[in-house]
Amino acid sequence: MYQQQRSSGFSNMPTVVKNLLIINGLCFLAHVVLVHLGRTDINKVFGLYYPESPLFKPYQILSHVFMHGDQWHLLFNMFSLWMFGSKLENYWGPKRFFIYYFVTAFGAAALYLGVNAIEVQSMKMSIQEFSLNPGYDSFFKLLQRDNLFANATEIVDFLEAWRKDLSNPGYINDARQIAQMMLDRKMNVPVVGASGAVFGLLLGFGMLFPNTEMIMLFFPFPIKAKYIVFGMGAWELYSGIQNNPSDNVAHFAHLGGMLFGFILIKIWNRTNRKNFY
Repeated sequence: MYQQQRSSGFSNMPTVVKNLLIINGLCFLAHVVLVHLGRTDINKVFGLYYPESPLFKPYQILSHVFMHGDQWHLLFNMFSLWMFGSKLENYWGPKRFFIYYFVTAFGAAALYLGVNAIEVQSMKMSIQEFSLNPGYDSFFKLLQRDNLFANATEIVDFLEAWRKDLSNPGYINDARQIAQMMLDRKMNVPVVGASGAVFGLLLGFGMLFPNTEMIMLFFPFPIKAKYIVFGMGAWELYSGIQNNPSDNVAHFAHLGGMLFGFILIKIWNRTNRKNFY
């Protein structure tokens, strides 16, 4: 089945989608203005931190969904919200769409925090093992096991200097400080954005309209929505498992949005089969 997407005026946009676009736009405007004035960076206030971080606040579970890192982050998410969200809200109605959007947003946060908790606990165990048996080799293993070469140049230089002077006890204290600094950084960097909910919308679109053909930016031929959803889900899983230190994308948040969207749609589908093709 082939369906064409036809844009409509802003006044004719579905209610929930329109209000989400407005709220996200205003939040980003506030962020830009306050940063320009040298005031508080609201992304650091309303972004979602790891629960053990001293910067964590319960309201961040909701507020981080409306924060965005830069204009491209915002534009991609808002374009996707309009493109997929409008179709879903017109099909489901505003109430069900509202529920779906925030279930996927909170589900994204839940999976992200769950994976983050595993990584933080692993790092803590590695640091504890290093503290019990401090030395060059044990510190190097700590860095390798927990993939902590994010600041590669600084760490490589430190390791090289230590390797040339293994008898110097000062390097052990420096290594402890570096390990603790990395743990603090892991817990004190916030995640922001509606991307988890947006990936939930993509998943929902692919399930409700699996055979709708879409033109992707880098592919000059139409691809069915179900294949796009599968491909993007597979890529997010691969990227999340790779855990590249230089990659600041919350891949497991994206997967969380897709996972919780899938579960919710399956629950709804049990009682209302007509919702699906």
